[in-house]
Amino acid sequence: MKKIMLLLGVFAVSFGTVNANPGSEEVDARVLGAFKKEFATAKDITWTLAPNYYQASFVYNEQHITAYYNTVGELLGLARFVSPVDLPLALQADLKKNYQSYWISNLFEAATSEGTTYYITIEDADQSVVLKSDNARDWDQYKKVKKS
Repeated sequence: MKKIMLLLGVFAVSFGTVNANPGSEEVDARVLGAFKKEFATAKDITWTLAPNYYQASFVYNEQHITAYYNTVGELLGLARFVSPVDLPLALQADLKKNYQSYWISNLFEAATSEGTTYYITIEDADQSVVLKSDNARDWDQYKKVKKS
């Protein structure tokens, strides 16, 4: 659970990190080795460094993916934006049944060694709601914000 929360937090603030777009020579060799082993055919790789992790944003199999590594080269998790049609069928049905009056403004998948979690931001004229599913069956409210 801690890794999922870390991944979500990192994903949400990743654009404000310390050293955006360093050259690969600034990325620890263990991290580069682990990345190249896992994603040998990755393209358009951009590295971001922070005090406790490395972030690699890249294209792999025609998908935009973000990978997070700790400072010794262990993969912490992956994140990618997904389309509603890529959600498990039970999550699609739950959205249709319980959130018909909302539109989707953001949807991503976070995968760690503990499993896959989906986060979706839905909105209507009055509020923005973030839902989370870590069981691929139903959604739990993660955050709710009234619009002003």
